[in-house]
Amino acid sequence: MKRFGRWLCALAFLGCGAAAMAQAPYPSKVVTMMVPYPAGAASDFTARALNDLVGKELGGQVIVENIGGATGAIAAAKVLAAPADGHYLFQGSPNELILSGLVNKSTRYKPEDFQWIAPVATSPLVLVVNSQLPAHSLDEFVALARSRKDAPLSYGTPGPGTLYHLLGELFTRRTGAPVTHVPYKGGAPIIQDLIGGQIDFAFMPYQAFYADYVKQGRLRVIGSLSPGRRLPAPFDTLQTSAQSKDMKDFDFGIWTSYMVRKGTPRPVAERLNAAIAAALKNPQARAQLESQAKTVFEPMSLEAGEKFYAAEIARYRDLVKTIGYESP
Repeated sequence: MKRFGRWLCALAFLGCGAAAMAQAPYPSKVVTMMVPYPAGAASDFTARALNDLVGKELGGQVIVENIGGATGAIAAAKVLAAPADGHYLFQGSPNELILSGLVNKSTRYKPEDFQWIAPVATSPLVLVVNSQLPAHSLDEFVALARSRKDAPLSYGTPGPGTLYHLLGELFTRRTGAPVTHVPYKGGAPIIQDLIGGQIDFAFMPYQAFYADYVKQGRLRVIGSLSPGRRLPAPFDTLQTSAQSKDMKDFDFGIWTSYMVRKGTPRPVAERLNAAIAAALKNPQARAQLESQAKTVFEPMSLEAGEKFYAAEIARYRDLVKTIGYESP
């Protein structure tokens, strides 16, 4: 009986220890908001509009870390290698979360390795060209690209297998115009080389600073690929893909969401979901995001987010299949 009693006491002690661990306060250390591109890009702008607000809601500190390279896969791999405890938050788009795992043979993770937390916003996409390119609308651009079969136009992207790269492949497939892909590590160097004339064009998320470059004559924005999202002046009169003869079916935007490693405790995920939703209600944060023509998502439960994410994985799988893209 004494042995039995000691055994019961030991079980009770272990049970209490497990319960204490399960109820450990969150966050118990700094939360890192991982941005998979260098500072200064559109994704970095989003993170820095929200990190302090999310930290305030959590009652802790949230810092932004930027790790570029490998089309976001390096940053994603670091998050997936960390403990599944919610202290590493990944700010991702379909590029890093879905497409990288579908099309790049070197990527060792799958879209399903992430757990959806909360959406942030959807950004419209625009066609940006260097200021010397003789095209001022989508239809003029298609005509120019078709005429350059001996010296194809070049376009920059954040890397192979990204949505922007696949759009170039889809453009060639739909219009018959060959184009040359030039990969970069992020959006900022793409803009610099557009201004410098090293590349001809890029499909890019809209950013407000484009207006300054256009006014200075350093680059030109000639079309919108997101006809359902109105852009601010001076881009509100751009030809949209819906108005174009040759790019009518190019209706694309790109969303941003926060994710954690799959296996993160549900209470932690729920807390993060609530903190991000609260941060997105902040008028100043919304104004910052909307100044970039982003459409902020309404709050989404974890369950609704998981359904949305599963549907997006299926949609991008279909896009990859349609293009017939194969990793080099």
